[in-house]
Amino acid sequence: MTAVRSPRALVPVLIFIGTVVAVISSLGAPLIPAIAETMGTSLPDAQWALTVTLLVGAVATPVVGRLGDGRHRRTVILAVLAVVTVGGALAALPLGLGWLVAGRGLQGFGLGLTPLAIATAREALHGRRAVSTIAALSVTVVAGVGLGYPLAGLVAELGGVHAAFWAGALVSVAALVAAAVVLPPSPEAPPRRLDVGGALLLGVGLAALLLALGNADTWGWASPLLWALLGGAVVLLVGWAAWEHRTPWPLVDLRLARGRLALSAHSAALLVGLGNYLLLASVPVLAQSPRPGGFDASIVVAGLVLLPFSAASVLGGRLARALADRAGASAVLPVAALVQGGAFLLFGLTRTDLWQLFLVMAVAGLGVGAAFAAFPALIVAAVPPSETGSAMSLNQVLRYVGFAVGSALTATVLAASTPEGASAPGAGGYAVLAVVGGAVCVATAALTWLVTSAAHGAPSAERPGVSGTVDAGR
Repeated sequence: MTAVRSPRALVPVLIFIGTVVAVISSLGAPLIPAIAETMGTSLPDAQWALTVTLLVGAVATPVVGRLGDGRHRRTVILAVLAVVTVGGALAALPLGLGWLVAGRGLQGFGLGLTPLAIATAREALHGRRAVSTIAALSVTVVAGVGLGYPLAGLVAELGGVHAAFWAGALVSVAALVAAAVVLPPSPEAPPRRLDVGGALLLGVGLAALLLALGNADTWGWASPLLWALLGGAVVLLVGWAAWEHRTPWPLVDLRLARGRLALSAHSAALLVGLGNYLLLASVPVLAQSPRPGGFDASIVVAGLVLLPFSAASVLGGRLARALADRAGASAVLPVAALVQGGAFLLFGLTRTDLWQLFLVMAVAGLGVGAAFAAFPALIVAAVPPSETGSAMSLNQVLRYVGFAVGSALTATVLAASTPEGASAPGAGGYAVLAVVGGAVCVATAALTWLVTSAAHGAPSAERPGVSGTVDAGR
């Protein structure tokens, strides 16, 4: 058992570290229109203040997890908090959009903090205290984001966009100081090699893909540069997948995606994450757009519109457990995807009153919360106990990839629907997002139903995880 320097203070400090992740996310979607106005730039360009954070988070999460796996965990947590603080200061300084995006990229490293905080709680605490702390960390990220949206909007409303980023930097530096004082020494563990090649291939491949999606409207779909980037992204990501299968120390072990249950959980993580950010990135823009197309709401109100999402996602997690008990685990992901699809249906048909956006986000939260709650159980059933951490890391990476693609795709669709000389997207862009999001949800429901039903219908000896090994043939 690791010696705890201040047992009473450790739990609140770990929760505070989880809050930093919520703050990083909260400084994204609601502030995009304000960033565009403050910086005198377009919405697609301002959208990179959100997309780059998710992109870096997708690559940094497994890297930070690997570096912090063992005796260097305390050092890695402190280093990441320092990087996040520097990123917050860069984003807060009036240096222009490029520096703001660079700062937000540095803040993206903080998205890998939650797994390290959970690992610290698991090793330094015991019994009910460890279980309750891990559960609280999981909820903090979701609930904290919902509370952070309106708070970030309020700070930006009162002091401007830069004030919101200064507030985020202050939260990060406070967490850094608290962690330095309270976090216990990390346990001894054999060193594990970092897959630098895998990190580079994944990062550059995703960056090329998102850059192409984010600039498709500006360059035009006939642009050779666009297709060169897309082709390069495909080559790099396929090369990354091949590399991860061959290297003895993979950044993300893709072999853990084999088996019907694992495939269902990981594919749904990507698709649910994509659909999730189609709404999270577009609803604040619609709320703040001028009338008659939008609702001319303040940043605070735009943040409040997202609050029902976080509250409903917590409820969705509880309902998912009840549904699994009554109808079986195979029903949870399809039902969750259809509920999320219901949010897109509402978004496509009802955008005449502001309260309807609150309803859309509440329904979306129910679906997303239920889906995210279902992933761990499916993964635990699909892989041997010794591989659970690696499989959860893969699932987290795919969520962030879905988030980033959803953010970039939203920027492209809204840019394409913005009339020349207009300051806000037209209604057609939101309709397209509703159709795309609904189609993604239907595809997710169909895929997960077919895959999980087949897995649960298989003989027990053939089910992934039951025999203690990953069924590589499925």
